[in-house]
Amino acid sequence: MAKLGPTPDAISTILACPDPSGSVERPDIVIQVLDLGPRGITYKFTASDGKMKLKGMFSSQLASQITSGNIQNLGLVRILDYAVNEIPGMSENYVLVKQCEVVSPALETEIKNEVKSEVKSGEVGIILKPKQEMLSKSASQIVHEQNGNMAPAARMAMTRRVHPLVSLNPYQGNWTIKVRVTNKGTMRTYKNARGEGCVFNVELTDEEGTQIQATMFNEAAKKFFEKFELGKVYYISKGSLRVANKQFKTVQNDYEMTLNENSEVEEAINEAAFVPETKFNFVPVDMLGPHVNGKELVDVIGVVQSVSPTMSIRRKSNNESIPKRDITIADETKKTVVVSLWGELATSVGQELLDIADQSPIVAIKSLKVGDFQGVSLSTLSRSTVVVNPELSEAKRLRSWYDSEGKGASLASVGNGMSPLAKSGARSMYSDRVSLSHISDDPSLGEDKPVFFSVKAFISSIRPDQALWYRACKTCNKKVTEAIGSGYWCEGCQKNDEECSLRYILVARVTDASGEAYLSLFNEEAERVIGCSADELDKLKSQEGEENPYQLKLKQATWVPHLFRVSVSQNEYNNEKRKRITARAVAPVDFAAESKLLLEEISKMKASQ
Repeated sequence: MAKLGPTPDAISTILACPDPSGSVERPDIVIQVLDLGPRGITYKFTASDGKMKLKGMFSSQLASQITSGNIQNLGLVRILDYAVNEIPGMSENYVLVKQCEVVSPALETEIKNEVKSEVKSGEVGIILKPKQEMLSKSASQIVHEQNGNMAPAARMAMTRRVHPLVSLNPYQGNWTIKVRVTNKGTMRTYKNARGEGCVFNVELTDEEGTQIQATMFNEAAKKFFEKFELGKVYYISKGSLRVANKQFKTVQNDYEMTLNENSEVEEAINEAAFVPETKFNFVPVDMLGPHVNGKELVDVIGVVQSVSPTMSIRRKSNNESIPKRDITIADETKKTVVVSLWGELATSVGQELLDIADQSPIVAIKSLKVGDFQGVSLSTLSRSTVVVNPELSEAKRLRSWYDSEGKGASLASVGNGMSPLAKSGARSMYSDRVSLSHISDDPSLGEDKPVFFSVKAFISSIRPDQALWYRACKTCNKKVTEAIGSGYWCEGCQKNDEECSLRYILVARVTDASGEAYLSLFNEEAERVIGCSADELDKLKSQEGEENPYQLKLKQATWVPHLFRVSVSQNEYNNEKRKRITARAVAPVDFAAESKLLLEEISKMKASQ
């Protein structure tokens, strides 16, 4: 069987024929792809034939083959159509690959051959000098060496070439990592248009504390489910990476790993197992609001203010009782939050905290779910880690603040004033922020099903001559009609009532820097905008004065900034589709939180430049 490799002198062939479009016979050109990486909407790389190198770029039409993993770094491709161009401002050429076919996926290492001849004058390339290679070894090779350990440990450490997780990216063709399984999921089944299958994932941590989630489907899931054991250390190779789906990721990493049935997973034996350093990415307590009911887990650090006794909670799913303990923590933002410790954490670490509660210990907690109980609340999961009085710079700073001023400071719950919003997703006030023009300029928005956004806008006008409310049943809030004789008839409750209440249903014009739109508001949302109930506004309507108190109240509600959680849907009226924007939640603007949000957005913009 012929050994796979580039075509000899492939770079010289490309440079000798910079435009092959007029050639009758095109030579066979196979090159190895090196240094593959994104550049705008396409990908740059270095073409190598083992002797020479040439900078290159794939056309945008080939980008999908790279993102799908067909074209890989260290892989071989046959160039079918190309053009050689000059790099502006430099006496250097590059090859633009217009068409190609994959010859081989990623090889173990870069192919290098000894150079026996000089490069022709006029050719622009890089000569590869002979160099002793250090092969990047797979997981099975490493473990095989360990099992038959005939070399000194120091020499083996030099030849393993284990990559830290932080160095991995989707464009690397070959790597080996050494990681501990810090969380293992259950085997799950799924069914979609392509059929049925199974899937499970693990969370992996290297000795630097970097984490990544690895997912296995079908045959790979069956192959590795029993092999991966929680807490054990493994060498892993021949996997692939892709950009993590933020909606489902559970660890702080921009990438997620996929292992297939050809991936190699070997337990690290005959050597001292490392203990991964726990890395934290702390979120200040006053910035937990945007994470409420979100998929992403958070880390917090705080001074323990109180610890509750252990209580027993019965699960609805299996009627099983599990222990729970609540602790209240505070940080330098002078805000407090309740953290619920579940299961073993409630009985072990929770008891430890109860015993030393009078010393105001500091706790650092990793991987917490943010819920909406009492506005904002935190809960531990099976993967959560609690460290009491950690040796961290953040803990020392927090202790200094608490001892000097925090102990006597007035502290408030971060959830104060957020409870009404929590039902509608306080998180979305920050994470789904769009401008009004984004909603009004897209004619297809909400066509198939309602979509949800948050906007920051001003009420610019409320027409006083519109029907601002309706008469509602005091029991079910449905519309009532005047009954024969006296009182009001409720169709929903099937009864007469002597009294009814008024509930808002109105349309207001809202404005932001990008444009304006008409917004429908129902009772709770309208009360927060206008500042009084519909019954109270009705009483103002009947009052007389120099300036109409009714119109004055509506005027006072304008040009005040609000955060709106809105739904966008399309209704058909007289055979014409109309977009309807409805307020689902309203909150006053927290200018401190808004400023922090803007600073984060500015940082993201700078980082992307």
